[in-house]
Amino acid sequence: MITAENIQSRIAQAIRESELSQSEIARRIGVRQPTIAQYISGKTKPNIETFARLCKTLDLDPAYILCLTENE
Repeated sequence: MITAENIQSRIAQAIRESELSQSEIARRIGVRQPTIAQYISGKTKPNIETFARLCKTLDLDPAYILCLTENE
């Protein structure tokens, strides 16, 4: 089942497992580092353009992050 919580959890997990720092991720996708921390905590979610840049930067399958598939 697709829920906002599941999507947020997958985004947070991908950020945590990345070999990049939050600051580096932020720089690459065009946001500030506190915004990355908010994605991890679930306080905010990326807009669609930022989500696309995040997926590209972290080499993520958007379908997996959006809970449309079970495998990365």
